[in-house]
Amino acid sequence: MRDHLLQLAEQESKLRHRLALSGELLEGYHPEIRAIHEANARELELAIDDEGWPTADEIGDDALEAAFLIALNAMSRPSFQRRCLTHMKMAANRGEIPARHAAMLEDRIRVLEGRPQIYGTQLDWDEDGHLAPLPIDAEESLDQRRAKVGLPPLAQALAQAEAEAAASQEHPAAEWLHRQHALADFAHEVGWR
Repeated sequence: MRDHLLQLAEQESKLRHRLALSGELLEGYHPEIRAIHEANARELELAIDDEGWPTADEIGDDALEAAFLIALNAMSRPSFQRRCLTHMKMAANRGEIPARHAAMLEDRIRVLEGRPQIYGTQLDWDEDGHLAPLPIDAEESLDQRRAKVGLPPLAQALAQAEAEAAASQEHPAAEWLHRQHALADFAHEVGWR
């Protein structure tokens, strides 16, 4: 499973990089990205059916990170993402995976459902062209919740995300409002809302 997960993640990473450089990545959910996310989700689902959620002891930290990213990017498969979250929460409670994995997937699911996130891990470009967290529930205690799951303070995470976006030459979408509507339409289309 290890080598297969790493190969799937590498293919997605290369495609994401190519589309980010061309600017196509920010023009809604690009069909090529969606196709690779769906194919990777099917592969991970088969592995979970056979062996359950993987742990670092079983497949190594890098392949565990790959499995996490595949689950995180399976946005067109609501029931699968929710199933992954259940597995990940149990594994995190047993100390078998980083708690941040379950936290980030929970935030992704909440955002797709149209609800405020808990940990502030889901960022998007704002109207002014800066990366910002999507709506957060109970912001006053956010950094405490983040610390409990091994995430840095939000200000630090935002600075790092901005630096990574600049280094990868990723830019905000030209049509911010159009992008927001496209994401909402996608969430309705696949059954999140």
